[in-house]
Amino acid sequence: MSNSKINKISKEKIIQLYSSMVKIRRFEEKIIEVYPQQQMRTPVHLYIGEEAIASGVCAALRKDDYVFGTHRSHGLYIAKGGELKKLVSELYGKRNGCCKGKGGSMHIVDVAHGICGTTAIVGGNIPLAVGAGLTIKLKSTQQVSCAFFGDGAVDEGVFYESMNFASLKKLPVIFICENNFYATHSHISKRQAQDNIYTRGVCLGIPGKRVDGNDVIEVYLTAKEAIERARNSYGPTLIECRTYRWRTHVGPQTDEELGMPPAGELLQWLKRCPIQRLRRCILEKGIMDLEEEKELIKLIEEEIEEAFKFAQTSPSPKPEEVFDDVFV
Repeated sequence: MSNSKINKISKEKIIQLYSSMVKIRRFEEKIIEVYPQQQMRTPVHLYIGEEAIASGVCAALRKDDYVFGTHRSHGLYIAKGGELKKLVSELYGKRNGCCKGKGGSMHIVDVAHGICGTTAIVGGNIPLAVGAGLTIKLKSTQQVSCAFFGDGAVDEGVFYESMNFASLKKLPVIFICENNFYATHSHISKRQAQDNIYTRGVCLGIPGKRVDGNDVIEVYLTAKEAIERARNSYGPTLIECRTYRWRTHVGPQTDEELGMPPAGELLQWLKRCPIQRLRRCILEKGIMDLEEEKELIKLIEEEIEEAFKFAQTSPSPKPEEVFDDVFV
């Protein structure tokens, strides 16, 4: 994390980035704490280790910009400003959840904050983001639409079809690949012939950038440039953010506990923690002192605790509501 990059950003924006990452981390850690109680009956795909990507991109977006996420989108929801009580209630399957308790962890929405939905279908959100981009262009609203997806989605044909259409129509779409090197437990080297995701749109006229997905400053500045380009009608950009998930594909355990990744791989990524990297810069530059940081974290933890208590005491859906909101 270079001084030249961090000096381009205001103190307020840096604190916003740090706050967002800490909030995501503490939220996911709270899930790890309560999940064994068997009250949260939904699969959870945790975002720990990848916080810099959603935080960096969303800090460059407006509230009315659209985001479309994957099965691993708690971090995206929080970074975009989604209402925390509704998210936790959804995880507990409660009536006042963001999807009335019917979506669970992988299907979360907060339209008021531009969170148009997340999906468990690998690559399924990408054409939706492109469709939103077409709507923006037809209505001339100067918004942008962002598709977040993993390296596994790059294996899908819809990824290329969507990029082609977005480029053809010069749509204001940002394609953000959260490359954590694994699709479930299959390493990218076993699935893709070339390690060059960021170049996949070049033949379609889409510029690509590869960034350190654990450097929130680099993510933010790269996203900001792509967003400005999209708002000015220059079309889409593909950003590959290289990162690593600290927990297993689904659930609170680590892959090492399940005997999955090569020995020592997780340890190397723990040393590159996106939160600690920014924290060091913040303290070294005097952007916050330890007391200010302590107060910030206290407020975040209080908000999270309140959201969980709210969800745990909220009512469940009624049996007769099972067919409400079913359109097919």
